[in-house]
Amino acid sequence: MGFIVAGLGLQPARAEPIHGTWENPTGDVRVVTQPCGDNLCGKVSWASDLAKKDAAAGGTPNLVGTSLLRNYRLTKPGHWKGNVFVPDLGGTYYSTIKQLDAGRIKISGCILGGLLCKSQIWKKI
Repeated sequence: MGFIVAGLGLQPARAEPIHGTWENPTGDVRVVTQPCGDNLCGKVSWASDLAKKDAAAGGTPNLVGTSLLRNYRLTKPGHWKGNVFVPDLGGTYYSTIKQLDAGRIKISGCILGGLLCKSQIWKKI
């Protein structure tokens, strides 16, 4: 019976809601994800003073309220494709989101048609 109960904790990512508040790995930016039409979007709800300063240097004077995750469409359960705005670079890039579990997502921003990507794992708060 123990192996059945233990197995119940291994639910697929698709069963978990993607909407909510997520924090970046350094804890200096929080983004609220929510539906935008049929897609997924996310706006900055809080940022540290350092993150605000870095964003301003990249051309984004008001980081809080900025849409970072833009027009992500579900491609299969637990996977989205869209665009991520990187405020300190002042650019928007092709991106994917993979939901790892109920409390973690992996956000990747890519250039060269997805050939070169950088990823971060964000946690739900």
